[in-house]
Amino acid sequence: MSEAEFSIIASLADVDEQQWQALAGDNPTLAWRFLHALHTTGCASPQTGWTPRYLVLHRDGVLHGAMPLYLKHHSRGEYVFDHAWADAFHRNGIDYYPKLLSAVPFSPVTGSRLLARTPEDRALLARAALQVAQQLDTSSLHILFPDEQDRQALQTAGFMLREGVQFHWENPGYADFDAFLASFKMDKRKKIRQDRRRVQEAGITFRHLAGADITPDVMAFFYQCYVSTYRAHGNKPYLSLAFFEQLRAHMADNMMIVLAQRGAQPVAVALNLTGGGVMYGRYWGTTEFVSGLHFETCYVQAIEYCIAHGIARFEGGAQGVHKMSRGLSPTPTWSAHWVADPRFAAAIGDFLAQETAAIEEYIDELAEHAAYK
Repeated sequence: MSEAEFSIIASLADVDEQQWQALAGDNPTLAWRFLHALHTTGCASPQTGWTPRYLVLHRDGVLHGAMPLYLKHHSRGEYVFDHAWADAFHRNGIDYYPKLLSAVPFSPVTGSRLLARTPEDRALLARAALQVAQQLDTSSLHILFPDEQDRQALQTAGFMLREGVQFHWENPGYADFDAFLASFKMDKRKKIRQDRRRVQEAGITFRHLAGADITPDVMAFFYQCYVSTYRAHGNKPYLSLAFFEQLRAHMADNMMIVLAQRGAQPVAVALNLTGGGVMYGRYWGTTEFVSGLHFETCYVQAIEYCIAHGIARFEGGAQGVHKMSRGLSPTPTWSAHWVADPRFAAAIGDFLAQETAAIEEYIDELAEHAAYK
């Protein structure tokens, strides 16, 4: 095997798109065009606190491994919360920022972070990332939402693991939506039908739009709703209309929009991403309150679409115990952490051991309240 050559790049323009895709696979959030759009539109950039420091591994000029890395001076847009760690550093007069982060910005989606074809190259990337963290004089290195293969490689490399929970839906091969509802406990099935009836009685109908059916007008309405959702919670939206327009231009086949309408008037919308037999629920918004509309637009319509199109899994995004009543189940997620200061590393390790036990107990408790028979 040729010798591995590592380098740090600040732009995906420095990497061949096809070679990147050969490593990234079908997860749309890892696509070259998705990540590049985040950077070129300024959503994930040094100005917003996401400074790209991508780690790439070449052999004989061919890309054999890569790792999305960012130098960060805050913890926003990550969905794995380390604010208490940062506060502990600050109270002890030690800088927590900058830290080094491997993640897809603003996307709590599990996927590969050590992009490589072989276990050996994954291990090389994990060790090389530790060297980068030390060379950049960062306090710590965090890898968010790695998949199972990455998790094993990171644990072997000495990273501490942190468990979390999301809510996902698995498709065992339902013949249709009625077969899905038939698997529910009676009270849960009745509740979904009541919610659907309320939405229908409000005059709401739904369209599923993908590919060329996603027009500029639909995109503009979606963005209006997306912004209003963030502002309703007192937050500034992370992503720009320019970013979503780039997705529409270059990745429309990976998008599925649920559009709720009253007649010809759009009322609510949800944007999902698809790829590799998985649908990822991402963003939603509405112009008015209708009882049951949120659940119908974001979850029930997505599941109905997955059943009709043979999609194996729907990931409903971060947080939300309420998703269980719509058929989603608690599912463990992971992150991996390395802390330079041995005193803080030991303290965080103790905390993670206690937190993991609590999370696993929480998942077991949630499982007792599943919607299914």
